[in-house]
Amino acid sequence: MFIPKSFQMKALTDKHKFIEEFGFGVMISSSENLLATHLPFVLNVHEAEQGALYAHCARANPHWKNLEGQTVLVIFTGPHAYISPSWYMSRPAVPTWNYTAVHAYGTFTLLTPQETLKAVELLVEKYEPQLLQKKDIVTDQIKHKMLAGIVGFKIELTKIEGKLKLGQNRSKEDQNSIFNALNSSNGFDDLALASYMQENKH
Repeated sequence: MFIPKSFQMKALTDKHKFIEEFGFGVMISSSENLLATHLPFVLNVHEAEQGALYAHCARANPHWKNLEGQTVLVIFTGPHAYISPSWYMSRPAVPTWNYTAVHAYGTFTLLTPQETLKAVELLVEKYEPQLLQKKDIVTDQIKHKMLAGIVGFKIELTKIEGKLKLGQNRSKEDQNSIFNALNSSNGFDDLALASYMQENKH
């Protein structure tokens, strides 16, 4: 990923936080054909060089086959929106697109059925922890049936790149004008980006 210096996300903790906040990613591999799969991921920050991602996919999905030991890329995307040049205080200017993204590279390893079940439980614990207590919904029988139809894996991370293109290359006046325009919009993407800019002011 091309990352100008002013847009770099430098701290590993910031990259981990981004992945944890925007955990639905796209896993891409090119061991044979170029393949991509959209999946929710759970990050364990204490494993491998830079953490480990856990996920599972349908057994019927051919993407997981022949990936053992291979390097894969997972792309996580956060808020993004169109930026009008009319919002800038300094002109002339051109339109652009501001966005946030993390690219995580690592080694793919298949999980055992027991490890896969644990990975699924970690995912549920993140998004709906109370569901784990509802044994009448997630029964042992349904768990075993589910395990027959999925494949679990982890990705031990070796490199993580983060990019925050939020207008840092422009003046403070322009940055404030961008925020105000986004924040006054009715668009979901605009408001999400404005909120992210507000939360990540330095």
